[in-house]
Amino acid sequence: MKILSMNIHGFCKYDKFESKINWFRRIRLSELPHVVAIQESKCAEVLESWIEHIWGSFDFGFIQKPKVGNSGGMFLIWDTTTFNVTEAVEDQYFLTVKGKWRGKNTESIIVNVYGPHNDEGKIPMWNSIENLMNYKDVEWVICGDFNEVRYASERMNCEFVDRRAARFNDFIDKMLLIEIPLIVKRFTRISDDGVKLSKLDRFLVSENFIQTWGDIYVIALDLNTSDHCPMVLRDKNTDFGPKPFRIFDSWFKNKEVEKIIVQAWSLPVTGSRGDFLFRNRLKNFKEALRSRSHHKYGSIDKEIEASKKTAL
Repeated sequence: MKILSMNIHGFCKYDKFESKINWFRRIRLSELPHVVAIQESKCAEVLESWIEHIWGSFDFGFIQKPKVGNSGGMFLIWDTTTFNVTEAVEDQYFLTVKGKWRGKNTESIIVNVYGPHNDEGKIPMWNSIENLMNYKDVEWVICGDFNEVRYASERMNCEFVDRRAARFNDFIDKMLLIEIPLIVKRFTRISDDGVKLSKLDRFLVSENFIQTWGDIYVIALDLNTSDHCPMVLRDKNTDFGPKPFRIFDSWFKNKEVEKIIVQAWSLPVTGSRGDFLFRNRLKNFKEALRSRSHHKYGSIDKEIEASKKTAL
């Protein structure tokens, strides 16, 4: 499971259009998120073909909220092979999708938030999300740019308003939400002049979401053409695809296997290019593990048959 949240700060601004498209596509290809929540797109309603271009494949679904005037605009895009959406809702303050993850029985609701800058907008937004959360027996992920901080330490060189932070924390406590800690970085937004820093972007989840996914964490990617860092929610059991050759995770707990790996890696190899040398080292590694497996488990089928006969 991997969810990317990013305030793009104007997807379709003419002077930065190509660079922001390329930036998003680079993140998409490197992170391979299953769901993407985009805030402040500053886009009017766009065609599915445009989403296909930025997503890079046909395996997607999406909903969008067009900009209002020269600001706002949001997208929620999901990989249809991984997250099966059954319901999608557009609200004044957020976008929401409800569905099931592949291989999971429980339903999840993902909310993409772009918070107003003033109190007049924030209070109705909290109320709208509270009303939405009347759904029972579902897992919640609320992410995006909340345009609010929780503590004074989440701002530097800019104003901290205690009553706004208190209201935000009250909302989190009332809804029994848990903020997933941000690894490494303290702030997610930096002003154009590089002076003002704040943590405005975050992931809030329900307890049952953590129970389903176990060990999850959030990282902030580097700034590029936006004033916000893209945020990625990951689980530590992310499937990175098929292994290049047969190997079992339990082997790495075996001291004997560790010695075999070190010995195989230190064997001499030949080749004029670095990729050839690396390939030949992997061959040595593979052959050493294959030999160990055959020696240790080669007769296991015969032993099983013998055990069956003894039991009979």
